[in-house]
Amino acid sequence: MALFKEDPAAPDKAPKPPKKRKPVWREWLDAALFAIVAATLIRTFFFEAYTIPTGSMEGTMLVNDYLFVTKMAYGPRVPMTPVAVPLVHNTLPFAGGKSYSESVHWNYHRIPGFGHIERNDVVVFNYPCGDTVMVEQPEADYYQACRVNGREGVMTKFSIITRPVDKEENYIKRCIGLPGDVLEIKNARVYINGTPNELYPHSKLNYMVRTNGKMPVLEDNVEMTYMVGNGQYIYNLANDQVEMVKKAENVVSVNPFIAYPAGVAPPDAGEWVFPLDTANFKWNRDNFGPMTVPKEGVTVQITPQNIALYRRIIRNYEGNTLEEQNGKIIVNGKEATSYTFKMDYYWMMGDNRHNSLDSRYWGFVPIDHVVGKAWFVWLSYGEGGIRWKRLFHGIHSLEK
Repeated sequence: MALFKEDPAAPDKAPKPPKKRKPVWREWLDAALFAIVAATLIRTFFFEAYTIPTGSMEGTMLVNDYLFVTKMAYGPRVPMTPVAVPLVHNTLPFAGGKSYSESVHWNYHRIPGFGHIERNDVVVFNYPCGDTVMVEQPEADYYQACRVNGREGVMTKFSIITRPVDKEENYIKRCIGLPGDVLEIKNARVYINGTPNELYPHSKLNYMVRTNGKMPVLEDNVEMTYMVGNGQYIYNLANDQVEMVKKAENVVSVNPFIAYPAGVAPPDAGEWVFPLDTANFKWNRDNFGPMTVPKEGVTVQITPQNIALYRRIIRNYEGNTLEEQNGKIIVNGKEATSYTFKMDYYWMMGDNRHNSLDSRYWGFVPIDHVVGKAWFVWLSYGEGGIRWKRLFHGIHSLEK
């Protein structure tokens, strides 16, 4: 029952004035801000578009493949450098310079996702050696340049900047080794825990093709790297091309091209492989290991002979102080003979094995560097135009 009754003699309420319409420029501004915020949230926590710039993942991924990478597969990483220009990675377009501020830094945290990295996943991650960059040649490896030219030579010739983890350049490779795996490479074949790793039909390797003295008669899509002489040629072949080349006219034999045998480290510093200690680790790109991939919570013994394997983990990735004095290893001011890993690490390699800058050269990838999992190609084009057969194909279907 109503407690109060409207007085019929009361005057009508004054009508509300019509709402003032926003000017057109304000409507456009609001729409633009909403779009930027929505796109930033999607890019940060759900999926992001990437482009394949180099041939290191051929033939699974091709140059100018445009793909989406899902952040939900392993869980989206909360930004560690939150003060940044939206929708830009690390460099301002047109103007150049940093697109972010390091005034605010958040510790690594990952929101739970649908799963974890599995062996042979194609993964996007921040380049571990991208923490230090030569401004004039940002695509070059600063540490490699220092090994070849000396640190002083690099410092006097280039402007050097540092970048936080989530603003390092993005790389895409195949995850070959998981935390705790024992990895070894024998004559360019990868073994995980003593078992040969899976071979993909489009993965590539350099092969020595010996002939009867005449040029081999091959299809146009077979890539010759260079002529050795005496009827010998180096070809970069996909696994599914090898048998075809063996049967080709004038071909006598086809074998993987192994630059250095087991137990021989390259003499040129530009060819050295991880851990870049040729006195204690006589490894090369085709004969490497055995070596165990670090796993969170596992303790290893550290000595002057093996510290090269763990030096960057202890100092750069896990934020400890590290000194080496008179045969002793000092971690955080105390002598140490063992170390317990704080994070999981992964071993990443390109499918184009002899044309890939990967973990063989710069080592392990920490979990805090992982961005997401390659999902599907939405656009692809080459010299002949759009590659229609690759459009909207998932990564697993392109592997076959």
